[in-house]
Amino acid sequence: MARLRDALSTADAKATYVRRLFHTIAGRYDLITRLLSFGGDQRWKARLVRIAAPLPGLHALDLASGTGDIALALAARGCRVTALDITHRMLELARAKPGAGAIGCVTGDMMALPFPAASFDLITTGYGIRNVPRIETAIAEIGRVLEPGGLLLSLDFNRPSNTVVRSVYLAYLTAFGSALGWLLHRDPDTYRYIPESIRRYPGAHGVAALLARSGFADSRAIPLLGGLMAINTARRRG
Repeated sequence: MARLRDALSTADAKATYVRRLFHTIAGRYDLITRLLSFGGDQRWKARLVRIAAPLPGLHALDLASGTGDIALALAARGCRVTALDITHRMLELARAKPGAGAIGCVTGDMMALPFPAASFDLITTGYGIRNVPRIETAIAEIGRVLEPGGLLLSLDFNRPSNTVVRSVYLAYLTAFGSALGWLLHRDPDTYRYIPESIRRYPGAHGVAALLARSGFADSRAIPLLGGLMAINTARRRG
């Protein structure tokens, strides 16, 4: 555990660790996401898309797209979708899924998006903002490439404000993640990363406040699973 905490102790160290980690787990990403989200991952992603209510032809960007679940759901609604992830292997797996011909895939960094200003009407991300080394930088980049009036939606694990609930939640994720890490990779730290990242995360309400201070309006957090998960939504001011 000390090794993991050292790996997350600075923004630069976290960037290096996260790149290596997600390359390692890419082949098992869908399985682990389902398990560690208590089986609700697909349902919550579907809810995010329903909240977005995208119209056909909308230009959408899915950040930290992973294996493309949200991007593919948006494309099925008729959106023109770009899926971006820092891990090229994740996007290779996304391209192998049914319907992937309808999305464009870009290997890139959420903190330095390779797109012109005001390029997208809608930006989504699943488990993305918590994983960036500098959340404020990622939010600034999202605001830059989002059209005025454009919508951002972010699904992620939350950091419960109640200390007892938070302690139990993180203990569960640590124990379960340790077992999975040892079983699948012979390294218990592999999935201990999730609870450790939650400890350092401002939580959904903290992200909502950051968005409100960064040029977004109507910033709010929608609790899921009793507040253990959440969807952040906000709209770029015109």
